[in-house]
Amino acid sequence: MSNYGIYTIDNTLEFTFPNTEIKIERIGDHVFSYVRKDAEDNILKKIIPVISSDLTLELCPIRPLNYPAYRTSHVYLDFESPVFLSEGSAATVFVRCPIEIGVFLVHGKHKDSLDWFTCDPINSRFCLYGSPESGTLCKYTNSEIVESYDDSIPFINAVLKIDIKNTLDRGFTITKIVFPIIGNSLYYKNSKATIDPLSATLKKKLTLEIIDVDAVPMQTDWAKSPTYEQTEAIRHMDMGVD
Repeated sequence: MSNYGIYTIDNTLEFTFPNTEIKIERIGDHVFSYVRKDAEDNILKKIIPVISSDLTLELCPIRPLNYPAYRTSHVYLDFESPVFLSEGSAATVFVRCPIEIGVFLVHGKHKDSLDWFTCDPINSRFCLYGSPESGTLCKYTNSEIVESYDDSIPFINAVLKIDIKNTLDRGFTITKIVFPIIGNSLYYKNSKATIDPLSATLKKKLTLEIIDVDAVPMQTDWAKSPTYEQTEAIRHMDMGVD
């Protein structure tokens, strides 16, 4: 099994992840090939010309927004075990949050997205939070509450810390958290991944009981991932002739 990190390749290197294999090899003085194969034998091939004599790549966790297509910036974590907070109380929980893996071409201070994939395609699903007319499309997962940052499943999910405070005048059961993950950075160490924590507050706004969720920048010595979200490919090209 491979680890996250920055790799310099001068000849050939292979990576193995759950349901995914990657092979990179030199095919010329300044040219490398990149081949990714998944568990269903789907193959992606790319040719990478380089200026230097070697190739430097970074493999890292990225936000789970690209597979099977970029459709939303929100994530819906459906807790396997609901959390009950009595009035005026607070708690900290650690939950599993899905991730994808990004492959970035490193040249100088720049990191360009070369590829991305998920190691858990069968569980990469969407759901609608709210009404059919005005609801929010979300990336959905059934999320398990765990003990610490060490409990992520390598290459499948990260561990997310959530600080929850109940300012209501009654107890409340929390069964899910919905938030825009676009504001959260990811971090990695070896095969583990984590994500900027969330601060969630149960409160009353006018006549409604709501939960406010905000991302909190993380203080850590883990490496910070570059960010990437897929965009639609450019389909139109203007061409001129003399």
